[in-house]
Amino acid sequence: MNGRFTRWLTPGSPRAKYGLAALVAVGLLAAVGGVVFVAGFNGVMSYTNSLEFCISCHEMRNTVYAEYQQSPHFKNASGVRATCADCHVPHALVPKVEAKLKATNDLLQSVLGTIDTPEKFNDQRARMANIVWSEMVASDSRECRSCHSFDAMDFHKQREAAAKQMEPAALKNETCISCHKGIAHALPDMTAGYKKDFTNLMNESAREGAKANTLFTLVTKPLFLDKPGEPAGNGDGKVLAASKVKILARDGDWLKVEIEGWQQEGAERVLYALRGQRIFTAALGPAAVDKVNRQPAATDPDTGLAWNAATLVAWVSKDALLADDRKLWSYAQDMYNGACGTCHSLREPNYFLANQWAGTMNAMRGRTSLDDEQARFLQKYLQFNAKDTGGNHG
Repeated sequence: MNGRFTRWLTPGSPRAKYGLAALVAVGLLAAVGGVVFVAGFNGVMSYTNSLEFCISCHEMRNTVYAEYQQSPHFKNASGVRATCADCHVPHALVPKVEAKLKATNDLLQSVLGTIDTPEKFNDQRARMANIVWSEMVASDSRECRSCHSFDAMDFHKQREAAAKQMEPAALKNETCISCHKGIAHALPDMTAGYKKDFTNLMNESAREGAKANTLFTLVTKPLFLDKPGEPAGNGDGKVLAASKVKILARDGDWLKVEIEGWQQEGAERVLYALRGQRIFTAALGPAAVDKVNRQPAATDPDTGLAWNAATLVAWVSKDALLADDRKLWSYAQDMYNGACGTCHSLREPNYFLANQWAGTMNAMRGRTSLDDEQARFLQKYLQFNAKDTGGNHG
């Protein structure tokens, strides 16, 4: 067999001429086929990257495309337009092919009608947005950086407010999506998750209040020095949400509880969860202040202030109390993600000291959809997991 093949290719033989011609023909066909394949591949890639292709599905055309048309990526002073592919398709070949393969699932979902109405789309918006944000974080905002570079920025030509944000971000090499969510599309409603959590916890609290000897408040509750009658009135103070109470007695709809905490000398109207930390447990009226049982003062080494370990016995209603504080903090974590993670990447709770979180929350409160009760709850979660408390939930 090998001998015949060798003779067939021997120079000068008639068979060699035909063999060489056949090899050349096969090579040419392979080259032409390769060129056709590459051209076709690039053509498909280019077409599926086009704005026209992206909005050919009405799911996109009637929702995110309409939002995109109102954004600076669509129309701006410089006249440079970023299309869908510029933000959502990698430029490098391998990541681009991976993105295209993932996108085949979008075609399947379009056929299935997963988001074929505005109502369905809005129901799924938060989930889809989180997927895209996570991918952008994982790639360090790779597609954003194909047009925007910290090195090319002249911070002196930026608006003052923008420069104050961008220059520190450049020093830390922070990723773009951390602060620029919603720049091309409407932000999703991220509140539904933690609001549902709260409803479920309230329903669960109706069952738990009658069982455990240690409970945690789900909401701020009035406290009474004596078991109240009807109507109960405003009380002698308040025990704040996410505070621990020890059950001493049960009487109908009321619980006699012991509340532990710390009082700072000169600020006895407040019970704090930890010494030296501004983590509020209870706010007391004058009568309740007089009933507090205080231990000898101890000086906080960090601040030099005198603090008293203190307890107060009072009555609270049995509703909105939970036995498992882990459920409380899970709800708070969802709130943190939903209320704060929509606009920027989240700081880990241990990024700040407990008292620093109070100032941070006060500064950011107006930029969120949280009401006062929710803001206090979230602040307490962050403070209990701060750099100097490390998950100490009192």
